[in-house]
Amino acid sequence: MITGREGNICDECVEQAHLLLSDTNVTPKKNHDRYDINKHKIYKPKEIKAFLDQYIIGQDDAKKIMAVAMYNHYKRLMHPKEDDVEIEKSNVIMVGETGTGKTLLAKTVARMLQVPFAIADATVFTQAGYVGEDVESILSRLLQACDFDVAAAEKGIVYIDEIDKIGRKSDNPSITRDVSGEGVQQALLKLLEGSEVLVPPQGGRKHPDQKMLKINTQNILFICGGAFEGIDKMIARRMESSTIGFKHADRANQMDQQNILRYVNSQDLRTFGLIPELLGRLPVVTYLNPLDKPALKRILTEPKNALVRQYKRLFEYEHIELKIDDDALDFMVDKAFTYKLGGRGLRTICEMILTDAMFELPSSNQQGEFRLTLEYAREKIDHSKLEWMKAA
Repeated sequence: MITGREGNICDECVEQAHLLLSDTNVTPKKNHDRYDINKHKIYKPKEIKAFLDQYIIGQDDAKKIMAVAMYNHYKRLMHPKEDDVEIEKSNVIMVGETGTGKTLLAKTVARMLQVPFAIADATVFTQAGYVGEDVESILSRLLQACDFDVAAAEKGIVYIDEIDKIGRKSDNPSITRDVSGEGVQQALLKLLEGSEVLVPPQGGRKHPDQKMLKINTQNILFICGGAFEGIDKMIARRMESSTIGFKHADRANQMDQQNILRYVNSQDLRTFGLIPELLGRLPVVTYLNPLDKPALKRILTEPKNALVRQYKRLFEYEHIELKIDDDALDFMVDKAFTYKLGGRGLRTICEMILTDAMFELPSSNQQGEFRLTLEYAREKIDHSKLEWMKAA
């Protein structure tokens, strides 16, 4: 017996009460109002693009396609099927070099959505029975984003990053199985097309005895993105042109050679290694332009979360005002352009230049201002031996 202030209870009753409370709290409380689109403002495509413009520089074509895809997804959810006309979803695939903003585009648009949103990485997926994750774990992340509300998850949006990493490696048969390539693409077909899928809420490999949840993917919008390294040569080959050499071309054609990704289509993606069945379920193909020096400088200073603003905030925590000269900014952009890593190269350069200052100033108890000049930036870059790390 367990003695209390006004009564007693036996150990068996305590266990029964514990089981009763556990059974009633198996599923968390659902917040239906959070994802009820009828109770939230529906943003128009121009409003979505204006929001993206605050955080992402350039890439107008990709932002327009993303905004239209979001808005059409809302309209499909708000207007259920009334007659013989059934609006099908238009899944999107984005092609762009590394550091051009594919993942940032997905993360930014997720801030203003009133539907569940999940980001998955295609590099961890393998065929069933092999070490890795099943493709159903994509929907597990979507369930976790909406507190396991199945009705809300069936109206969500999923971004699959690094979709190019599951491309078919070769057309030639091999003695080793491509367990993270074509087989994963075939497993994705049923998700993209729309079907009822049994999803393990906590992941299938580590909790094999858990109860499965049935999710209908008919109204889930899928957005895929990948760098597709080397696809520019496939586009040039298809267009009977060349990305290298001394072929004579006027200035307009030279600009087209620099932005050759704008001509990408499903045929190039099939040549790269995506199977036709998967491409048929990704009807919208868009691209992201490579970043030139003016775009890199705008990325450094203009967005709400620009790198310059981030470092200024870090110095403000030490009661120091960071000031950067314009010629120092131009020098940083020139050096970052040599990395050919897009926006990520800017952070690498900033860390190289400001690491010593961020190491010394917190211990010096110095307050006031710290001015980053061209001479200081050049000295730190020369000390870091950047020229030996320059891309070929």
